[in-house]
Amino acid sequence: MDRVDHFGRDLFVALDRADARPLRSQLEEQLREGVRSGRLHSGTALPSTRSLAAELGVARGVVVEAYEQLVAEGFLVARRGSATRVARVAPPTPRAATAASRIPPARFDLRAESADRAAFPRRAWLAAARRAMAAAPDADLGYGTWAGAPRLRAALVAYVGRSRGVVAEPDQVVVTAGITQAVALLATVLRRRGARALIVEDPGFDHHRVLLERSGIAVAPVAVDGRGLRTDALPAAAAALVTPAHQMPTGAVLAPERRAALLDWAAAGDALILEDDYDGEYRYDREPVGALQGLGPARVVYMGSTSKTLAPALRLGWMVLPGDLAQALAEERGWADGGSPVLDQLALAQFIERGELDRHLRRMRLHYRRRRDALIAALARELPELAVTGAAAGLHVTLVLPGGVDAEAVAERALARGVALLGCAPGLLFVGYANIADAAIEPAVAALAEALRAAH
Repeated sequence: MDRVDHFGRDLFVALDRADARPLRSQLEEQLREGVRSGRLHSGTALPSTRSLAAELGVARGVVVEAYEQLVAEGFLVARRGSATRVARVAPPTPRAATAASRIPPARFDLRAESADRAAFPRRAWLAAARRAMAAAPDADLGYGTWAGAPRLRAALVAYVGRSRGVVAEPDQVVVTAGITQAVALLATVLRRRGARALIVEDPGFDHHRVLLERSGIAVAPVAVDGRGLRTDALPAAAAALVTPAHQMPTGAVLAPERRAALLDWAAAGDALILEDDYDGEYRYDREPVGALQGLGPARVVYMGSTSKTLAPALRLGWMVLPGDLAQALAEERGWADGGSPVLDQLALAQFIERGELDRHLRRMRLHYRRRRDALIAALARELPELAVTGAAAGLHVTLVLPGGVDAEAVAERALARGVALLGCAPGLLFVGYANIADAAIEPAVAALAEALRAAH
């Protein structure tokens, strides 16, 4: 019976004494194939001949001869006084190019996706992380509570209270990996409590609609107009997922009378309002509109994150929950993944407590307002026939396309011209300005104009 006697753990090679081929040939073949396939990358240092021979249970000469042969063939490089390394060889033969792979990489990032990644306050964040690490007691280096680090929950309550008008206590906060996870956790808990349908905005953030449907909850689309969600004919549902401060994607702000009507609907039907405050900190023509939660803390689940204020890479978000939902959501979060990394939570707490987040947001409001103004001016020159809708807020503008123009076709043609867009709806294009340099706005809009004319 064939039997593998020894295994080279570091290189994933195995020698079989029952094989008729010499052990040196087996070793050569497996190393050669590892390099050809790309499994052993260029520059990778191989184990010394002595250590590999010991792992494989062979004489050192077997490994020496195998290495020498592969050096002669050009698969390995050996230098005196240095480890034997994998040489630079041709990569594996690529698969046939797909249509997507033939699209040139984007030169201009107009995706309405995240905060300006180049403006992330690296020094201030690093200082906060160092302070958090230095100050953290040993107990904070454990698994942490499922709801999140108590210090961060207290800092968040203070922050959203003063900046967004949210009314809460720290024990009402559950830290998440972002708003997407918050919506997923809420869907699970609400479905377990008997929810069958949730209201979503139409048009709305399609990612959350798909997420709800994947969770087994039906969605009931309700139209949005220039004053936000239409509240004159809300169907019965367990909850309504809304973006009242800056509707995604139209940019509308939920009108005061509709805020009141939505809260009345929730109270009358014993329903919840799930408030996605994804970029509520940014308003450029006046003070930001306060969170809906401040008007109805018993009926509103408030959700926020660092994705539009700092960076999505932090993967930190939060929910402020009424009643017994906080405990239920904390347990669901814990069973899902054990909770967010504690050290990152403590760093964010330090960042908020020392006023760094407030200072960063003040700088970024001026930064984004300048970019938004430049983008709208460029659009007016290149595409005067298009209307720009929505409040002077957030990180994107919405373009209303001429009748009959396919928004998806425009987005595809824009990508072929090096312009990346994230998201569109029938008759609408969402154009972000957070991650494009000021000097690139003019050529990006010119390329977008070409794509639109090609789609006519």
